[in-house]
Amino acid sequence: MKLKDISLHNFRNYIDQTLQFSDGINVFLGENAQGKTNLLEAIYVLALTRSHRTSNEKELINWQSQTAQLKGTIQKQLGKVPIELDLGTKGKRAKINHLEQAKLSSYVGQLNVILFAPEDLSIVKGAPQVRRKFMDMEFGQMSNRYLYNSTQYKKILRQRNRYLRDLQHKVQSDRVYLDVLSDQLSAYGAEIIYQRIQLLKKLEGFAKNVHTEISQGKEALTFLYQTAIPDEQLTSIENIYQNLLKQFADIKEKEIQRGTTLLGPHRDDLKFAINKKEVQSFGSQGQQRTTALSVKLAEIDLMKEQTNEYPILLLDDVLSELDDYRQTHLLTAIQDKVQTFLTTTSLSGVQQELLSNPKIFRIANGKVNLEES
Repeated sequence: MKLKDISLHNFRNYIDQTLQFSDGINVFLGENAQGKTNLLEAIYVLALTRSHRTSNEKELINWQSQTAQLKGTIQKQLGKVPIELDLGTKGKRAKINHLEQAKLSSYVGQLNVILFAPEDLSIVKGAPQVRRKFMDMEFGQMSNRYLYNSTQYKKILRQRNRYLRDLQHKVQSDRVYLDVLSDQLSAYGAEIIYQRIQLLKKLEGFAKNVHTEISQGKEALTFLYQTAIPDEQLTSIENIYQNLLKQFADIKEKEIQRGTTLLGPHRDDLKFAINKKEVQSFGSQGQQRTTALSVKLAEIDLMKEQTNEYPILLLDDVLSELDDYRQTHLLTAIQDKVQTFLTTTSLSGVQQELLSNPKIFRIANGKVNLEES
């Protein structure tokens, strides 16, 4: 999969900008606050219909306008596919091959991207919600079924939490409706937990290989998915569903007292271990960075396995965060494999001999100029 071009209209500080990309490495070069990360963000938004930087979509639209538009052309194995995303006060509209999509979930997955930024080190050392978001965003690109279940789960979770608060404050008294919501949440939750476990097993396999190579065989990386469901019940969707349902029945009064849902995939976590020691708590900063890098590189292979297309890799000023050894491994691993977009303030900090014929875009004050590499 390649992104051949992109057109921005009233997106952030870009009024009208069209760029043609290389199939290899594309470098957005410029000082801070000039707009290079905005370009990377535009590719991310075009792919996933949401930003990795803000949940306020008004911030994506240039302050002089009420709407913004992103267009791109994807080169896939079966041919070129034009995609389009319109942002406005009335929500988002997405098109594939010039045909408007009734649901955004039908659009997500056309352009698959993997983002690696300095804050992605928080995948390892950050709060559990960071890792849950990571799983939902990445697995949602790989599987329409996962994306659908995740969307429905979050919708019912909001309804259930509202109803629990109503029961807590005695605005409502009907426990039967709570049971209905518990059943629906258990059904979607079971699907999510089961699919997470299956995909994490595959991701772990790829990440183990990468980590062993980076650590020169000295370290073994393992994953542990933490959930309220006993291990022996994780063998099927039906077993997980029945277990969730039983636990919801057991803690019904406790949830009403607290006014919130106390278990389910929205409470689960993902842990990493090196040589059986938890990286989050006991790993060095170098081990934490290597783990994050291994997971990100593993995503490339997992996404290829799941979608039959390599994703696009977005590196937001991440090379400056890696030492020469890890930087070398990253650039060697992606060379001639995936289309890559990276932002940097200077190429002096990048091992340029590892950048094979990059296309360099210099950005200043929201203006883009193509440079000779």
